[in-house]
Amino acid sequence: MTTAKKTTAWRDLRPRVLSAMVMVVVAGACIGLGGIAYILMVLLAMGGMAAEASQLFRQPVRSWRGGLYVLWAVCAGLSAACGHWSYFILFCVSACVFGAPLCAVMCVIIMAGTALLWLRQESFWPVLFVVAVVVSSDTSAYMAGRLIGGPKLAPRISPGKTRSGAAGGLVGAVLMGGGIAYLSGLGGASQALLWGGVLGLSAQLGDLAESALKRALGVKDSGTLLPGHGGLLDRFDGLVVAAPIAAAVSLAVPPLVPFWTVGLHDLVHVLGAVVPG
Repeated sequence: MTTAKKTTAWRDLRPRVLSAMVMVVVAGACIGLGGIAYILMVLLAMGGMAAEASQLFRQPVRSWRGGLYVLWAVCAGLSAACGHWSYFILFCVSACVFGAPLCAVMCVIIMAGTALLWLRQESFWPVLFVVAVVVSSDTSAYMAGRLIGGPKLAPRISPGKTRSGAAGGLVGAVLMGGGIAYLSGLGGASQALLWGGVLGLSAQLGDLAESALKRALGVKDSGTLLPGHGGLLDRFDGLVVAAPIAAAVSLAVPPLVPFWTVGLHDLVHVLGAVVPG
């Protein structure tokens, strides 16, 4: 790789690091405090992602449809924050009034927001686990891809992503999952390695899905709010997939038991209780 290419490859590192530091401080404080601070952060993120999605599909936020779309996401999150967990289904289904594409994005936003609120009920550790794993996956993929390079992962969808980056991201997610479980003192470190990998892989799939959406719409970024990252959808594309998976897995354990301790037998037991016959 020539010096010019190396410079190009790392040109966005500075703004990425600076904006990431701000996000870590703000998000870390809100996750740690919980309560109103955390709820407001999630609601703002849901509204922000809805605003970006509305703009992507040429529905200006200042129009009545665009404004209603943003309000829809915020109301869904507020409903979950008030303990009406099952209402997210109603908000998702009724979002079809916006048309299939916007409805699909709205479902993703609502499920992600509801999941993040659900995971923070008893302790900050489940949310920290998910966020840390996703961030580690993204950061490790970025560093491995830049340092190692090699064959592209999905050139037609996202030309910048490499197979080495995907592998590095998966390793980073696995290690971070085990590390958070160990630091929490709640046990299940060995299972956490597995769930770290599962969430890391799901985050990468979410990243690719959002890249495919942007390519289909002919845009580079979903927004410009976060320097070096783009918009909220660009930054949280992995989290919106990983968080609902973690929340669903958490249903297999009693309250106060971290979801990463779930084993295969727990999942089989839950499925056996849900599926008739």
